[in-house]
Amino acid sequence: MSSPPEARTPLAADPVLADAVRGVHSVFQPIVELDTGRVVAYEALARGPVGPLERPDALFAAARAAGRLAELDEACRAAAFRGAVDAALVAPLTLFVNVEPEVLDTAPLADLLAIAERAPGRLRVVMEITERALAARPAELLRTVERVRELGWAIAVDDVGAESMSLAFLPLLCPDVVKLDLRLVQERPGPAVAEIMNAVNAYAERSGAVVLAEGIEDGDHLRTALGLGATLGQGWLFGRPAPGPASGLPVGELVLPGAGRPSGALAEESPFACLPDDVPLRRAPKALLIELSKQLEREAARLGETCVVAATFQEARHFTVATTRRYRDLVARTGFVCALGEDLPVEPLPGLRGAALSPEDPVRGEWDVAVLSPHFSAALLARDLGDDGPDLQRTFEYALTYERTTVSRAASSLLSRVAPRTGPAPATTPAGAAAAVPASRPAAGLAVGTTNAEVLLRRALEATPSGVTVVDMRLPDQPIVYANQAFRDLAGLPSEDILGRNCRLLQSPETDPAAVDRIRAAVAAGEACRETVLNLRGPDRTPWWNELHLAPVHDADGRVVQYIGVQVDVTARVEAERALVRERDRTSAALARIQELAYTDPLTGLLNRRRLEEQVEAAIWETRARGDALGLLFVDLDGFKAVNDRFGHAAGDELLQVAARRLRDRVRRRDLVARLGGDEFLVALPDLAPETAAAEAARVADELAASLGRPVALRGTEVTVGASVGVSVCPADGVVFADLLHAADLRMYERKAQRRSQRREVPVPASPARG
Repeated sequence: MSSPPEARTPLAADPVLADAVRGVHSVFQPIVELDTGRVVAYEALARGPVGPLERPDALFAAARAAGRLAELDEACRAAAFRGAVDAALVAPLTLFVNVEPEVLDTAPLADLLAIAERAPGRLRVVMEITERALAARPAELLRTVERVRELGWAIAVDDVGAESMSLAFLPLLCPDVVKLDLRLVQERPGPAVAEIMNAVNAYAERSGAVVLAEGIEDGDHLRTALGLGATLGQGWLFGRPAPGPASGLPVGELVLPGAGRPSGALAEESPFACLPDDVPLRRAPKALLIELSKQLEREAARLGETCVVAATFQEARHFTVATTRRYRDLVARTGFVCALGEDLPVEPLPGLRGAALSPEDPVRGEWDVAVLSPHFSAALLARDLGDDGPDLQRTFEYALTYERTTVSRAASSLLSRVAPRTGPAPATTPAGAAAAVPASRPAAGLAVGTTNAEVLLRRALEATPSGVTVVDMRLPDQPIVYANQAFRDLAGLPSEDILGRNCRLLQSPETDPAAVDRIRAAVAAGEACRETVLNLRGPDRTPWWNELHLAPVHDADGRVVQYIGVQVDVTARVEAERALVRERDRTSAALARIQELAYTDPLTGLLNRRRLEEQVEAAIWETRARGDALGLLFVDLDGFKAVNDRFGHAAGDELLQVAARRLRDRVRRRDLVARLGGDEFLVALPDLAPETAAAEAARVADELAASLGRPVALRGTEVTVGASVGVSVCPADGVVFADLLHAADLRMYERKAQRRSQRREVPVPASPARG
């Protein structure tokens, strides 16, 4: 968000920045359709003038520091539009333009309409939203998406997969294009990649959205992108950013299916108002709604970081101590959580988002819990009927729905009210700097007197096996003023090296910054917290895992004057948990390998007969349901035995691998290719038009035979083999795999016999007569 006017630095006061903003221009990187190689779009990338602010990261950092991010963002978009028009990057091409998340509620919302009016009518635009905007400013983000759609532009979410948060927000933003983070293409696949692709493919399959892979720099990256389900690609393999269009590449049109929500979805409605008219409503007391809410919360915790939870509580008094514990756990486990209610603050707990509700807001009279993730959606939407009597007996009219559109609208309705995140106030916590205890206070520091009760308390603290410390919040740098024997043992330090210092003395450079931020946020809010952090012990700085519990101590006026910390060494538990995770990952990898071996041919990597039969049977069911046709091709290599006998089995294996690649390269991505055994292969062609299925299958068979008949470099020489291909068509030749295979097999042998007959009928020229 831009700074208030009085805090801004005038551009004239910084001539380098002023010149840089005025000199902003765009370069354009092509976006390619992977199946055809056609350029269908360009992404506009901002550049400053030659100098210290030429790089976009330096330019935007300077503008952000000067409070002039909105002006720079507007200048970048204007440069993108002007540059696209000057370079003729207009229809049928599409222009991808970024928007800075920090100015979502200023420049884009105020200027998008004006920009659209100034842009040529033939300029097709996709607005890119980065995942940095998702959690920080959800309300502004949703309103920006709504305005962009009103302008007739499309939406793309950038860097999907860099954080789980982007996966959680996909069902809410409904982007037309999902841009995969480049590490998915460039790094080795693992469990995290599988989780990301499960979520992305689920969303793309459900919505029709297009998947774009970034960072494609070589053939391996391209193959990985195709394997991830991408249909569009971007990277140096296709072209580097340049002032104009890439030369030598064909041009096509980017067809977007309109995955996004229609405009008006964020009207001033409440979650309960999102229910369709035909949804049956029930009545129940509050006691039942509490249990239904808890069940949805448990589902959300199970779903983890790819889940969004949005809830209302009517009034702050309903956000009880028990609720606080549950929602603190949800914040730690899920991607995004918000809780709204009358008099609830904009951040009821660290990390829990809220809103400043107007007195007329209808959510004040509702009880709503919406849970949304890539693979799950559910919402409890209830309206208070205004009964008197005991609180748990108050009656609500409610519906429990799992319909994704309704759940998405309800969640969006609540998120559109969430206040922007401003970040926790800076606070010195267990990460503060060392400081001496003022001479006016005792070295021990703990205000424990000499009464029997106080002496007993001190002895109890010294005897407990858990480390106990007391931090004085009233002193500079919040020093430790008491540490029991167990803590001194855990720290591996004597009292004189502990007292008067901040708890950061235990910290390791490897301590999780997110855990430290949560501790700081809790201390800044005067709340209790529990975290497991990596600490260091003694002069040797030996690492150990500390389960830290912090609890505030208040004075008579309610101010936090001290914090009590309880530390437990849980190194053995953490190491056992990590070992268990490593073993689980190893087992998962082994199971995946076993499954791969069970369903693929180890020599060629193609499907084996068992897997092909399963997939063809499924395709036959779909074919019959849609009224389509399916072709099955039986491919047998001619002359393979002669090559195998002459050059050996290793050369024969190499020839089979070449044949497998040629078959895979000559068919569509959705076609199925398998090795039946020996030198026999099967190819299945689903989704054929019934009236032309036989001709289309025969055409593909001829193409495959021609491709397989091309010479192959083998052992320093070229060898040539042929191929006989038999074709059968479903439903004409059968509606089960066995019948289709039998028909294709017979026709393959007919073709092979026909080829042999043709070779015998070729006349041999007579030898010239001797004189």
